Amino acid sequence: MKVISTNICNNPRTFIWNGKEEQTGIFKYPTKEELFLTKNDVKKDTIINRVNHGGTNKACYLFSSEQYPFWKERYPNQEWDWGMFGENLTVEGLDESKIRVGNIYQLGKALVQVSQPREPCYKLGIRFGTQKILKEFINQNHPGTYVKIIEEGEVTKEDELILVSLSKNTLTIQEFYELMFLKEKPQNILKKFMENEAVPQYKKDRMLKYLK
Repeated sequence: MKVISTNICNNPRTFIWNGKEEQTGIFKYPTKEELFLTKNDVKKDTIINRVNHGGTNKACYLFSSEQYPFWKERYPNQEWDWGMFGENLTVEGLDESKIRVGNIYQLGKALVQVSQPREPCYKLGIRFGTQKILKEFINQNHPGTYVKIIEEGEVTKEDELILVSLSKNTLTIQEFYELMFLKEKPQNILKKFMENEAVPQYKKDRMLKYLK
């Protein structure tokens, strides 16, 4: 896997939602500068809602460049550029069906751990100009992934994600993502989910009611 674009939001975008003025940092664009990954966010990036964005388990968001052709065909009138999905790092070769939750990678000068998939919210709809993309994004089943920063450091374009530690728990990002939206939770996947030490505890707490 290789970083092909580093993206940040320099200035928040203001919009009206349900009659109220809000702001968002989802409008990220490529930058020639390296990104510095801190324990809670990407330095110099814009984060408006720190309840749902940033923090230990969502410090940096990665999205696959291979998903762009699908979305470009679906939304040809958008002004396309890397960072369209609000990702800090656009990554070549990122496959959610193979990446295990808990995997640890060397990424530039930073050390990161795969933590959880991205769940789309209405702000993705704001970026695309339609809320219908939320259901489409869920159905496409390639959400990208957040990473936890174990060691802070700089990341630049062309840096590779080098596997340092393969999680013994085989739960993948894609399985994690599917589990969140399936009405009937497969117990074998749910078991892996609950036993995976890298899955955030608040996510596990929400799934307790589905255990049989």
